[in-house]
Amino acid sequence: MRRREALGYALAVGTAGILPACSRSDDDAKRSTTDIAALDATRIAGIARPTTSGGVVAALRTWQGAVCIAGARFSMGGQTREPGALQLDLSGMDDLLRLDPGSGIARVQAGMRWRQLQALLDPHDLSVKVMQSYSNFSVGGSVSVNCHGRYIGQGAIAGTVRALQLATADGRLLELSRDRDPALFGAVLGGYGGLGVITEVELDLARNTRMSRHVEAVPLAEYADWFQGRVLGRQDVVMHNADLMPPDFDAPLAITWSRSDAALTDTRRLIPEGMDYASEQNLILSATELPGGDAVRERYMTRRLLHEPRVIMRNCEASLDVASIEPRTRKISTYLLQEYFVPMHAFDSFVARLRAILAGSDAHVINVSIRHAKADTTSLMRWADRDMFCFVLYHKQRSWQDARAAGWTRALIDAALDHGGRYYLPYRLHATRKQFERAYPQVRKFVAIKQQVDPGNRFRNLLWDRYLPLA
Repeated sequence: MRRREALGYALAVGTAGILPACSRSDDDAKRSTTDIAALDATRIAGIARPTTSGGVVAALRTWQGAVCIAGARFSMGGQTREPGALQLDLSGMDDLLRLDPGSGIARVQAGMRWRQLQALLDPHDLSVKVMQSYSNFSVGGSVSVNCHGRYIGQGAIAGTVRALQLATADGRLLELSRDRDPALFGAVLGGYGGLGVITEVELDLARNTRMSRHVEAVPLAEYADWFQGRVLGRQDVVMHNADLMPPDFDAPLAITWSRSDAALTDTRRLIPEGMDYASEQNLILSATELPGGDAVRERYMTRRLLHEPRVIMRNCEASLDVASIEPRTRKISTYLLQEYFVPMHAFDSFVARLRAILAGSDAHVINVSIRHAKADTTSLMRWADRDMFCFVLYHKQRSWQDARAAGWTRALIDAALDHGGRYYLPYRLHATRKQFERAYPQVRKFVAIKQQVDPGNRFRNLLWDRYLPLA
């Protein structure tokens, strides 16, 4: 591409430019990109940074090759990358398009991060209805992976999405909802960028409420029944999770946030951005690397949760920064997530198998967080076809040992599948093709929809390269 042509392209799409615009050869134009895990990198053709839906369309019409899509880049298995593709970086698409406080509805550009939206909602005493536990993720990325959080009575984010705008391979902008092309709407939710570019999202919101935290150690054998009676059966509970800690993962620490009229113990409306989390990072390092780490964890983490009263606003708890659990560096070790979903009746049996697998492996699991999600009736590639317990594994591994994690990861996937459950797709691509198809039998319908809206298979990434039966 000539320099003048590249400059014209950059101006046309309203971006900071595609990489060849400032390079002297095709080889120089290629650039490596990675994600939060920093375990591998992919050579792409270039990056375009549109700021409007029109900019996305212009990029798709100008660039005729493969396209991948990136937002905050928190997925860990190449879901934002494709060799030789143009990467659309949507981080600059972060405008609030509409806010209706009375109806509790917001429409935003897909590159907006939850923390930005929270700052706009809080003056109206509104909150995001469903999101991850941390606020750094982008709205479009969250919708694309069909995320969930700790919100009781809710499930995947798909249930809160009223509508979305999709830029297609042929350069059209489609407005999708449960009433307008519901099949495509459901396929895009949790579609990991395989069908087009989510450019705008319209969301149902919740009220910002005052919450008090109650923490209780619950015997593992009693937890499933305890949860149904003490958490799921209560109308005042807003959030809940239970943590299983190493080495035995046999003593759930149940953390419940309930609506409260008590005085605030922390008057901050939102957690400030850009805080220094060195002490939190050092604490995790000490608990996971140094002799006596279990005692450090017990003294400075578990006891603090059990004995420190906390009453805060919902938005304060929802504005957590992922930097607080980040490693000081990923050059030696990286921190990763995995997640498994099992029907509620299978809790005891699955946990027994999970504990056996972890005990017999070299997995360095920091904790397992147990959540709950209601059945998802909206998305096509749903991970919750019924009410599910969700098991989020936060683990640490040396940066050069990713292949070693594949064995115990596949064992956990089989455990979930054998119990009628599934595994979550935003993470490392250790699952076999057979495991993927067993977990997501809807993939054939997904492929049929993709062949209609993206017959040239332009929207690509490492996840779909590995698992989609397009050959």
